[in-house]
Amino acid sequence: MADDYYDLLGVSREASAEEIKKAYRKKAVQYHPDKNPGDKSAEEKFKQIAHAYEVLSNPQKRTTYDKVGSAAFDGSGGGGMGNFQGNFNFGRGNFSNPFDIFNEVFGGFGFSGESGRRENSRGNDLRYDLEISLSEAFTGVEKTLEYRRSVACTECGGSGSAKGSKPVTCPNCHGHGAVNINRGFFQMTQTCPQCRGAGKLNKNPCRACGGGGRSTAEHTIRIKIPAGVDTGVKLRSAGGGEGGVGGSPDGDLYVVVHVKNDERQFQRDGAHLHSSVDVSFAMLALGGELEVETIDGYGVLKIPAGTQPDTTFRLKGKGMPHMGASYRGDQFVRVRCHIPTNLTREQREKLEAFAQSCGEIHDGQQKEGFFQRIFK
Repeated sequence: MADDYYDLLGVSREASAEEIKKAYRKKAVQYHPDKNPGDKSAEEKFKQIAHAYEVLSNPQKRTTYDKVGSAAFDGSGGGGMGNFQGNFNFGRGNFSNPFDIFNEVFGGFGFSGESGRRENSRGNDLRYDLEISLSEAFTGVEKTLEYRRSVACTECGGSGSAKGSKPVTCPNCHGHGAVNINRGFFQMTQTCPQCRGAGKLNKNPCRACGGGGRSTAEHTIRIKIPAGVDTGVKLRSAGGGEGGVGGSPDGDLYVVVHVKNDERQFQRDGAHLHSSVDVSFAMLALGGELEVETIDGYGVLKIPAGTQPDTTFRLKGKGMPHMGASYRGDQFVRVRCHIPTNLTREQREKLEAFAQSCGEIHDGQQKEGFFQRIFK
């Protein structure tokens, strides 16, 4: 596929949203497969135009394209069309098929052929919200998911007809799943209102499913959660959604990950972790080494002499793994000064002697110094 989406639509890079839409309308009608039957080059051009419009009609995607180019929208990481369906998201306003874009732009209508019953019969996508611990997000984990979804009726095999009978061709659309409507200079189609795009009618519907061809059943899948996953990441399980109608493909399952707060009080910032540790005044003043807890064990923190409270140190490579990579983020440890609440007489006398040597006690009068503020 050509890298220049603007060139595909025949507009300038400064074109407005309305100009882009008008250009797409013109090009889509010109290269639509129904106007060019058997012409594979026209069909490919139609897909390319739809892909270019899908990107440029979305302000965020257009901004990304202007900065990065077509590589940002190609699953293979380079220029080109790649897998067309892989470039589109699910949900309203996003499309899995170039004919869906055509129907959206032309007010819900489209030519016959690909825009007919096949896409309308595909099963719906489902969403599953999965909660995991921070430790599971660190190592990666495999989870068993159980949920209910619609599947082909076991009684009729998904046909919707009772045993011994078969669906009949819809007399309204003659099995096409769509009916033609004249719209100006070219013919457009809409989903058949009688068979709802199936192309067939059940004269003797199955009692188990009421003629719908589907029933609800429990479904179980195993899904691998990669190490480094963070809240909001979506994982796709192909075919894990609602069952399709009349042999059409099943929808997909999208698993949305939520990482729980950690009981060890680690705070996450992408691949980095933040924590706090209490340190004695003596260690802050004299320096030393301190063992601190990490996500996967313990690490040694070197405290320089004269360290001030609330200083933050970095433990390199002790954070979370970057998803899909072999390296890890860092752990940032904030040291807090631990003040003892119960001192022995000997400890207090020695601290007072230290305070006097620091000039906080003079001529028998205690000044408002560090120890005075702490122990008064």
